[in-house]
Amino acid sequence: MYLHRQQLINEIAIDEPDPAAANALQEGLGGQFGEMRTMMQYLFQSMNFRGDSSSKPYKDLLQGVGTEEISHVELIGTTIARLLDGAPGYSGKKSDPVDEPGKKGATPLSIAKDTGNIHHFLVGAQGALPVDSVGNPWSGSYVYNSGNLVLDLLYNLMLESTGRLQKCRIYEMTDNKAARSTIAYLIVRDQAHENAFAKALESLGVDWGKTLPIPKTNAEQFPEVKKLVDQGLQSVQYTFDIDDASQAAKLYRGASPSNDGTELSTQTIPEGGMPITIAPERKEEFAPGLDPELLALIQATAEVEIDSINKTDTTTA
Repeated sequence: MYLHRQQLINEIAIDEPDPAAANALQEGLGGQFGEMRTMMQYLFQSMNFRGDSSSKPYKDLLQGVGTEEISHVELIGTTIARLLDGAPGYSGKKSDPVDEPGKKGATPLSIAKDTGNIHHFLVGAQGALPVDSVGNPWSGSYVYNSGNLVLDLLYNLMLESTGRLQKCRIYEMTDNKAARSTIAYLIVRDQAHENAFAKALESLGVDWGKTLPIPKTNAEQFPEVKKLVDQGLQSVQYTFDIDDASQAAKLYRGASPSNDGTELSTQTIPEGGMPITIAPERKEEFAPGLDPELLALIQATAEVEIDSINKTDTTTA
């Protein structure tokens, strides 16, 4: 059972729209090593986990990391939407009908033909899609769940390492502040997850201490990454367990496998968070939200339903 907080796990910096950066980020969302993959892989491994009570810490670790990945999907998807928000050249007014911007030769969506992924405008109404950076749909065949704990942990470590490698590359593809703020956060959290799976493997006799972090990018040179590393974000893992029954702390503790002088620790949920806002209407996408007539209809319907519920409660009483 999952609960949702009306917050993003990390702040998205404010910057100009950038469809090309949005498309690069699609690889980190719906690509073979993206956040949708990590989310589904760890949750399926957790749901399918088998073992006696002594193996519970491993299941709890998979559960906690998988749950965090849901928030990463939310964060990177929202970032993509913000990078796509706003069509250069649109000069219509809020009072105009949805087709008004197309009059007199206006082409407010012309940017879709020149940069990024045209499907962001044709299919997604300037929002994220469950695809990679070249438009291939995300596939459930990416998910690896062998049923063998060591194999799964090895595969998970490889997955986090490859995801971190790709995000370091995406960081260097764009200077957009919105994109970089999210990329930097995910780089650091990928390292935290490398540490998680490395520690779990060490407890099973596999020593990954001399190889981590993978890749050795010295990503700490990126200013947004350095700020988060200085906070120790690469060495904490969340359990997302409101009943405090997780045993993941039995694994995620001690010196960091990244050999950065930090100690690993767990906590229930991340501190802070950023409020989630609703994106503005996009009239040029014919996605204007609710018009007055529809709002009135919804309100009238709601009042009828509330009245019906009140009558039922009165009759029951």
